[in-house]
Amino acid sequence: MASYDLVGNIVIVKFSKEDKNSYKKKWAREFMRKNKQVKTVLEKVGKFKGRLRVQKTEYVFGEKTKEALYKENGCEFRFNVDTCYFSPRLASERKEIASFVDKNEKVLVMFGGVAPFAIVIAKLSKPKKVVNIEISRECNKYARENVKRNKVEKIVELIQGDVKKKLPNEKFDRIVMARPNLEETFLPFALKAAKKNCIIHYYGFCKEDEVEAMKFMLLKQAEEENHQVKILNVKKAGDIGPFSFRYRIDLRVVK
Repeated sequence: MASYDLVGNIVIVKFSKEDKNSYKKKWAREFMRKNKQVKTVLEKVGKFKGRLRVQKTEYVFGEKTKEALYKENGCEFRFNVDTCYFSPRLASERKEIASFVDKNEKVLVMFGGVAPFAIVIAKLSKPKKVVNIEISRECNKYARENVKRNKVEKIVELIQGDVKKKLPNEKFDRIVMARPNLEETFLPFALKAAKKNCIIHYYGFCKEDEVEAMKFMLLKQAEEENHQVKILNVKKAGDIGPFSFRYRIDLRVVK
């Protein structure tokens, strides 16, 4: 049976190598018959890769578009599914992070993409300010549209560029590190932007038996930056492959 991600008007399907085009089209027609909101069926033919997290899909059936209009948590997002990383599987994660945010907080979202974390936080929690940093010009273009679409222009500020070079000259109460699956932690850059007692939500990728090593690495790296952090919580926030998972590690910056 084919696995898939439903992204608003688009469904992205991972067929097996043995599946013929006739089967793919038959599957697509049947899926669209049962799911009236779906207008386009695409086949996933490449994984998300690189720091820009782009993927490759191929058209199967329906309207010929790769632009999705997706709704979650009372918010609406438009983006190109090939050029902009977006995971509908993180909807509950975004809602949970928003539930932690107080109205007087300033929040930084690193690697923010088309601004789903920033917008859900702004819409649900209405904090003082949310800054979304994203290196991709394409994602930032959609982020601007999404901020206006969700009417959070007064709360969300967008910065296009590398987090290493574009950190704002201010300190934050909470930092969401929605990292790509890269070896570099980028924790030193988060610590530069963190107030004392700032909460950092760090997303890392590893196997189950590697979690302790990842925790140790973060504590050691913070120490090397002359900071002390306390690990508050570790949560499995989704799988990314066979026996590999996305983990969220919640850190408090003690000093």
